[in-house]
Amino acid sequence: MMMHELMAVLLAGVMGWLLGLFFFGVLWWTVQRGMASTSPALWFLTSLTLRMGITLTGFYAVGRDDWRRLLACLCGFLMARLLVARLTRPTPNKPPQPLPIKEPPHAS
Repeated sequence: MMMHELMAVLLAGVMGWLLGLFFFGVLWWTVQRGMASTSPALWFLTSLTLRMGITLTGFYAVGRDDWRRLLACLCGFLMARLLVARLTRPTPNKPPQPLPIKEPPHAS
């Protein structure tokens, strides 16, 4: 493998890691907001659509018909999942609390 090919694979891994941080970070944020919302289905459906669209587009752009870049991207994505899972783990003595959300005032 040539040096520029190695750099492309490493960059694909970094891009996968960034895509993973985005995907799982926004998932965590959505769960927090959705649990406190009066319309959680809208939160979850919108989030899923945006997260999947952006992530799949990113994988497609990074992979570019090279299985090594695609595999590196997937590895970076999975490493980001482990990191986000560890950072968002609730403490043992305190149950998770949803984030406060401000609902728009209802028209009378």
